Amino acid sequence: MADKLTISKVNESTLRIQCDRGVGEELSDFFCFYVPGYRFMPAYRNKVWDGRIRLYNSQSQELPVGLFTYVTNFASKRGYLIDTEKTNYGSPWDVEHVSDDDLFKHIENLKLPFKVRDYQYEAIKKAIAVKRAIILSPTGSGKSLIIYILAQYMKGKVLIIVPTTSLVEQMHGDFCNYGYDKSHRIYSGKDKDIEYSKVVISTWQSIYKFPKAWFKDFDLVVGDECHGFKSKSLTTLMNKCTETSYRIGTTGTLDGTQTHKLVLEGLFGRVWNATTTKDLQDSDTLAKLKINIIKLKYQDQIRKDFKKDYQDEVDYIVTNEKRNNFIKNLTIDQKGNTLVLFQFVEKHGKVLFKLIKDNVDQNRKVFFVSGEVAASDREAIRHITEKQTDAIVVASMGTFSTGVNIRNLHNIVFASPSKSQIRVLQSIGRGLRKSDDGKPTKLYDIADDISWKNKKNFVLQHAAERVKIYDKERFDYHEYEIPLS
Repeated sequence: MADKLTISKVNESTLRIQCDRGVGEELSDFFCFYVPGYRFMPAYRNKVWDGRIRLYNSQSQELPVGLFTYVTNFASKRGYLIDTEKTNYGSPWDVEHVSDDDLFKHIENLKLPFKVRDYQYEAIKKAIAVKRAIILSPTGSGKSLIIYILAQYMKGKVLIIVPTTSLVEQMHGDFCNYGYDKSHRIYSGKDKDIEYSKVVISTWQSIYKFPKAWFKDFDLVVGDECHGFKSKSLTTLMNKCTETSYRIGTTGTLDGTQTHKLVLEGLFGRVWNATTTKDLQDSDTLAKLKINIIKLKYQDQIRKDFKKDYQDEVDYIVTNEKRNNFIKNLTIDQKGNTLVLFQFVEKHGKVLFKLIKDNVDQNRKVFFVSGEVAASDREAIRHITEKQTDAIVVASMGTFSTGVNIRNLHNIVFASPSKSQIRVLQSIGRGLRKSDDGKPTKLYDIADDISWKNKKNFVLQHAAERVKIYDKERFDYHEYEIPLS
């Protein structure tokens, strides 16, 4: 007789899977993954942790609800039987039926200032039907409109979680543009009393320590830019939403690592691809992108003598006077609005800002943005830039690489090295909204060649990883080699 798994919902966050001990051990192995970089973590080095995340708890027999379909696939491939039991939270198989007529009517009643695109409509319908999903849709595809329509579809309260204070203000501003100005915003210094609020927009940092009772009345929780939902704090936050049946994540990109994806799917549900950057560019919804990879070739003697570890190499590069002058000249030479992205505030960002500010035409606006700049000021800079034709924004990747929309951006300069798929694609996303003049966006990717013979330096290896990302996304790019002398 075949082994059986009896599955029920403990609450809206957790499944219980009753099965024999042997099957439980198989499940534990199936949902067990090494954390990227675990070998360098103190807990692993001190031999108190084996470097793995276990999503199935074999002691309590519990698993995140979002992984239910993985369990059915697991059982099917092994010939195990599945038996589901209904609880007060329903069955794991439950879906919501929504007719096109009802959904069309709901959207029509919102009196939106523009038409909902086909892929947005399909994403909304999918989210309502399955109740939990990660909607993968690139920057510029109108994710905030999808979220707004979902929020207005709900009868009860809605919680929208974003990673930064800038995105709280931006989401609120988008909702105002759609005709709804009653969103309650929570971040440092903002009122946290939500008794009379239907839609709440908050950073995760502002609410993750709140008691479980605070979350009990939400019908829908949305994790916007949910690729940031990695940390234990955010997992704890989502697991406090035990009464919330609708859980939707939205993002333009994922890490590409299985562990990261499965943790997110456990919190929100399976990934559903709404559309792609290439499809939106082909349909003329997003701007065309031209990538120029500029490989700065350092002098032979420097390359021959260069023997540094990764951090020392990065420090050398971002403090290199000739390199910073090259970036300054490149930035000033661009026509249109330009975004310069850096990683280190004191030793790089402020240096670049001063170099550019001191050498640019005095009539040209130059802004500096980092975490030190208040959210309201960042929002003001974004609005001012959208009305300019030749502004320069020198911004930290932490504040401007994720989610922040600038609708009139012509050029992006990657001033700091990065190989993170999320950071690279999100940074590119800043320039994909079509500008008023319809011109393509230019990206300048600065790569540093300090290699000698067969030994490639770390940052050059990272540049090769970025090229892989460009190939995967089918972006148009050209490589240029320039001596740094």
